[in-house]
Parts: sequence; structure tokens; C-alpha cells
Amino acid sequence: MVAAALNQMNIDLISIEMGGPWEAVLAAMLAVMMFAVALGLRPAHFAFFKTDPKHYLAGVLAQILGLPLLTLGLVYLLNPLPSLALGMILVAACPGGNISNILTLFARGNTALSVSLTATSSLAAAFITPISILFWLSLYPPTRALLTSINFDVWGFLLQTLFILALPILLGMLVAHKAPKLAGRIQKPLAIISASLLILLILFGFFKYRDLIPQIFLMVVPLVMIHNACALGLGYVSGLITRADKPTRRALTFEVGIQNSALAFVILVTQISGLGGAAVLVATWGLWHIIAGGAIIGIFKLSDKKQNRGQQHV
Repeated sequence: MVAAALNQMNIDLISIEMGGPWEAVLAAMLAVMMFAVALGLRPAHFAFFKTDPKHYLAGVLAQILGLPLLTLGLVYLLNPLPSLALGMILVAACPGGNISNILTLFARGNTALSVSLTATSSLAAAFITPISILFWLSLYPPTRALLTSINFDVWGFLLQTLFILALPILLGMLVAHKAPKLAGRIQKPLAIISASLLILLILFGFFKYRDLIPQIFLMVVPLVMIHNACALGLGYVSGLITRADKPTRRALTFEVGIQNSALAFVILVTQISGLGGAAVLVATWGLWHIIAGGAIIGIFKLSDKKQNRGQQHV
């Protein structure tokens, strides 16, 4: 239930409840989406591990370890409400989103590396994400206490989340290996259908709680902007550390800065009591990282134009 008068203290107590059947549908759609992702995994997607390990590993480490660690430092520094901190950590622990590949393409980045890193993080998500979420949440006392207050079932979360993520990934990889032609035919339709239904269900949830969102929005937007800017910056700096060329730095920027917020939202609603503050933060991240990504593309293209003009005058 949403309180009529909202204050900073009871935001952490609000729960976004989609209803039993709808939560089951959300979980099923997420499983189908992960299955579709696995259908597209090919050995070539992981070739960078051998051909260009330095930049590949830099992206993997920045995403799996660097971003959650950076986020932990941010929540200690900014001290947001526990449910908002939970949302930040949850997003950081999720894999990169496929939209990073599109943004990298438009920014004239290393698209092949971007696809490889997205494939790696999607595969790792099946096994690492649930454990990563619990690990990083346990390191911040307010989120640890919040999970205790909602009677969070750790083992139930691990088993259910692994079932939703790992089983579809393994089945998809099996189909891709045994029947590659079938996998190629059904991957795109399944991905489009599952993603569309997920978006519709998420929009339905936020329509249902439309009175809550404006009251939290102003608290959430600055956190999301700061968090996402740091994530994008971490990706770019990881490329500078490995002395990557310009296209590779751009790919790393988007791979670390663009996260799978849809996965974070579904995990939140179906497994972590749909905490209101966290849900609004995760949804806002999903909108903002597209806006920020577009702005970064504009900056990159402006930089290219200036460089081209400079070369013409030489």
C-alpha cells in the first residue's frame, strides 16, 4: 500500500506489488529473454579473450568488480536512503545491456569488442549476478539491515534467481550448439516478444503506482545521474589504463556505463519485495542511461569533427 503522505523514512517501507500472476509472468519473460540471449552466443564472441586479452579483461573486470566497488563507495559517500542504495547496488551488479552495442556502433567504437563483452556479461550473469547482488548488499550496513527487515530469504533468492537465469542460458546454449539453424530462426522473434512484454509489464507497474513516482523522482534523478556518469567514466578510464585506441575506449565506456536495468527491475519485483525507492531508481536508470549514452555519442562525434578539421589545416 502507498501511504497518502510520504516522507523520507517510509519510502523504504513501500512495496511495489504487481500481484502473484503478473510477477510469475515477469519471471517467465525474463527466462525467455535469457534463453534468447543464449541462442545468439557463439565461440567467436569470446575470441577477444585470445586475440586482445588486455582490453577484453579490462572490460570484464571493470563491469563485474569495478562498477559494484565504485557503487559501494558512492553509497558510503552520498548516504542515500537504504532502498535507493539497494537500487544502485542492484543495477551495478547486473550485466551490461544490449543497447551498449548500438550506442558503440553509432559512436564509431569497437563494436566487435562491445558484442563480446555483452555476451560475456550475459553468460556470467546466470551464475555471478545473484551472488554478486548479495555480496555487495551485505557490505553496506543500511542495505543489509533493510533486507533483514523485509525477512529476505537468501537461499530462496539464490535458488529462484539461478533457476530463472542459469537454466534458460544453459538450455539456449545447448540448442545453439545442437541446432544452430533453429537457434538462428527463433532467436530474434523470442528476444523481441519477451523484451516487448517485459517493457509493457514494467510500464503497467509504474502506471499502477503513478502517484508514488513524482514524490520520489526528485530524490532519485541526481543519484542516477551521478551514478551513471561514474559508470561511464570508469569504462573510459579502464581504456586509458590499458592504452586502448579510441574505438576501444568508446566501446568500454558504453559496456560499463550501460546496464541491464530490465533485469534489475524484474529481480527486484519478483525476488526482493519490490521496494518502492529501489524500483523507481532502477526504472529511472533505464531511461537515463539511454539519454546519457546519446549525449556521449554527440560528444564523441563533436570530438571527431574537431580532429578532422585540425588535420585538414595541417
